[in-house]
Amino acid sequence: MNIVLALLLFSIIVIFHELGHFLLARYNGVYVTEFSLGMGPRLITFCKSDNGMRVKFFASTNACKTAPGWEGHTFYSVKILPFGGSCIMLGEDDISDSDEAFCNKSVYARMSIVFAGPFFNFILAFVLALIITGVSGIDRPVITSVTSGMPMEQAGVKEGDEIVEINGTGIHIDREIATYFAFNPLSEEDTVDMTLRRGDETYDVTLKPVLTENLGISDGFAKGATAEPVEPDKSYKIGFTYGSPRQKGNIIEVINFSLYEVKYWIVTTIKSLGMLITGQLGTDDIAGPVGIVSTVGDLVDESMSYGIPSVILTLIYFSILLSANLGVMNLLPIPALDGGRLFFQIIEIIRRKPIDPEKEGVITMVGFAALMVLMVFIMYNDIAKLITG
Repeated sequence: MNIVLALLLFSIIVIFHELGHFLLARYNGVYVTEFSLGMGPRLITFCKSDNGMRVKFFASTNACKTAPGWEGHTFYSVKILPFGGSCIMLGEDDISDSDEAFCNKSVYARMSIVFAGPFFNFILAFVLALIITGVSGIDRPVITSVTSGMPMEQAGVKEGDEIVEINGTGIHIDREIATYFAFNPLSEEDTVDMTLRRGDETYDVTLKPVLTENLGISDGFAKGATAEPVEPDKSYKIGFTYGSPRQKGNIIEVINFSLYEVKYWIVTTIKSLGMLITGQLGTDDIAGPVGIVSTVGDLVDESMSYGIPSVILTLIYFSILLSANLGVMNLLPIPALDGGRLFFQIIEIIRRKPIDPEKEGVITMVGFAALMVLMVFIMYNDIAKLITG
């Protein structure tokens, strides 16, 4: 069951990504030869041909291209491996004289087609965030308590005040507090400049963290949170907790906070990638398809006791993370990803002439091979973590 749910989430997110490419290709007059879900051999293929809707099972590419009445039409496929998808366009990776070829469109038209995939992931994340925020309410960054004798109390901060900014970083949802301190752990040398709101007025405080020797959950940790590690014996704190119940908002607030939700996951993904590159995160912090299936199972098990609606909302929330993550990852300037193609197109704009197609093709092929090796490593890592617990 968990595998089915995970595949369903994957499929929705991938289809939406490829739909972005597809719609912008059609808008710019590019002929899409195939739109598919999955990788590998085709299981089933549909085509609205000259002879009406036609279906083929286990068809090869050549069988689809040479089928009577299929020429010039897009065929839609579901493939055997339930990972990834594609929107294959005429002249995308080769040379074509057709006016409908991707390679013969302006560089700005091609950029819009390439960028549309990741952008549609952000759109999907926003739509899902609207559902979560509309149903569950808004998680405002409201302080639930201040610790006696600690810097927050000494600065006059009170329960019910809302954090607006921490050291120049805007705070809109309560999880941004924990994320800020996770990426910026407090030390003896630090000062914390905060802007807070009390009623209709805002005020600023400057706080000096103090060393504590207990494991209290505060300073960026919601009540009951255990996701971010703290030192067991001592840590620097400023003395507060947060995590007030979600509140219903009007339609404008729902839209605004849904945008903040998407922004939160985009920024968190980018910062996490930075920590991965600098070695602050390791391979155990990376999850591939197998790891995601395991996570889906854990989320379902944890939320099932609250009923089916809770399970649905939990999976929708997880899908926001996945969709925003996929959008960011695809924009990385790596060959074989959308970001790699955008990088070549930016160079084309600067040079005022395109990159040699053969050279670009070789670089893309090498990049694709490297990505496949990385995927195998991540899958192996996922399986190893499941075995070792």
